[in-house]
Amino acid sequence: MKKRYILFIFVIMLCFTSCVDIEEHYDFKLDGSCNVVYGFDMGRAISVFKNLLTDSAKSTAQFNLVKDTTMTFLAAMPDSLERKLNKDELAMAANSNLSIKMDLNKSVMKMSITHTAKTPAELQYYLQHLSKISMNSQLDAVTKNNKQARGFDAQQLISGQDYYQYEVTPHKFYRIVDKTKFNAFLKKTQNTLVMAKAMLIDMPYKVILNFAKPVKKVNNPKAVVSADRRHVTLITTMDDAIKNPSIMNLKIDF
Repeated sequence: MKKRYILFIFVIMLCFTSCVDIEEHYDFKLDGSCNVVYGFDMGRAISVFKNLLTDSAKSTAQFNLVKDTTMTFLAAMPDSLERKLNKDELAMAANSNLSIKMDLNKSVMKMSITHTAKTPAELQYYLQHLSKISMNSQLDAVTKNNKQARGFDAQQLISGQDYYQYEVTPHKFYRIVDKTKFNAFLKKTQNTLVMAKAMLIDMPYKVILNFAKPVKKVNNPKAVVSADRRHVTLITTMDDAIKNPSIMNLKIDF
């Protein structure tokens, strides 16, 4: 029963992902570990889309769920997906937490995925595999069966985001957009992106990186470095990224 509820949560999230505030937080420690938090705030999306729902849909038990819960990412997975993961992916999912705050009537829908990587190598593995684990085709199948999602497959906007190449060491954090993969992503999601723009939906995206010591070099001109050089912030949107994919590149030496 719990996993059916989690699938419902993801269906709601996937329907509204194109109007979501996304924040990535990285906290790098002196011992080489790093705490990572992916936060998704869909409050604005809920406010927009619930006006399109019928009264009967709003009166359902699912729409009126109120939840504030945290569990391991592994516990939230359907069994069919869990069986497809290898040993390292299972360990990664077991050591990641999924937190959900939900009250659709009050336009509250927040989700975060947290993970602590003990080493730079573990962080790189996590970043390269998270998309595969979090948005698998099993969730895609659920989304396509949901009437609210028809004609607006926002799931594509997440599941296709495997276009980053990472290089993480004790003294560097590099993230570069693979333009070939990014163009393939844009081609696949073209209809969704056009619809989002027509509905005046924006897709803000913020990356915040905190370091235990001052950074030496940051190559992205849009990234803001704090006065003490221990904090780097990049704020952009999907619309800006489409015009110039390199705007999402980050090469930080510390």
